[in-house]
Amino acid sequence: MLTQVEAGPYTIKGVSVGGVYTSLCVPELDALFDVGIAPRSFVGLDHLFISHGHADHIGALPALMGVRGLSRKGSPKTFLPAPIVDDVREALAALSRIQRYELQPELIGVRPGELHEVHGDLHARVFKTYHPVPSVGYQLLRRVRKLRSAFRGLPGPEIARLRAAGDDIFEWHERLELAYATDTLIDVVDHVPSLLTSRVLVLECTFLDERKERAEARSRCHIHLDEILERADAFQNEQLVLMHFSQIYSPGEVRAILQRRCPPHLLERIVAFAPARGPWPG
Repeated sequence: MLTQVEAGPYTIKGVSVGGVYTSLCVPELDALFDVGIAPRSFVGLDHLFISHGHADHIGALPALMGVRGLSRKGSPKTFLPAPIVDDVREALAALSRIQRYELQPELIGVRPGELHEVHGDLHARVFKTYHPVPSVGYQLLRRVRKLRSAFRGLPGPEIARLRAAGDDIFEWHERLELAYATDTLIDVVDHVPSLLTSRVLVLECTFLDERKERAEARSRCHIHLDEILERADAFQNEQLVLMHFSQIYSPGEVRAILQRRCPPHLLERIVAFAPARGPWPG
């Protein structure tokens, strides 16, 4: 049932069918993006990033929490748009009453522009996406402290002396590892250009050809392949993972259309998040 692809140093595993369900995990980052389904293999991941409140992206949150409870794990650390936190908490409280089992969520409301610590040197920068409901995307990055160039080459004792004296000899460097943007207009990459230089960019591409025109895609706040092709030279990512394809295309059609329409320099970096064979899951 689950699709698995390799993108740069990362394994991305899960399901994504536009309007049906989306849930992707990246084990190397201990990260789960959206929770439209809750497979057993996702239970061990402790950090959940929710893009918005539509059911195909959040509907299986109670199931995930319930299965984690069976495994004696607490709630995952759950990042989600701040405007929906109270509603999600209320919904989980109602379900707790229905099932006579308390779900105790760890909900962290986020807003565009914020930087949140995830674990260790891994952080999540939140950015605005463009959908009819409160929605965000996430850019995971590693923040490492390095010696300022002016102090490089100094002997160890001198560096120790400067540190003891309180001199500011270090600066922060960021490595943009993986970004996730779904259910959004293409405008997101224009307004957040750093997405184009993330090592891996996971980006929705709901519609692929003339069966749905660009204008219709935009009216639904989704991305059409035409809009990606217009920006083909802008994508500097090591891998561009396209996902959230509409079920009007079979997985085989998705690959054939990408093969036919994408220029070679972009195609060689595209990973289609779709089953390698057969129909969509479910």
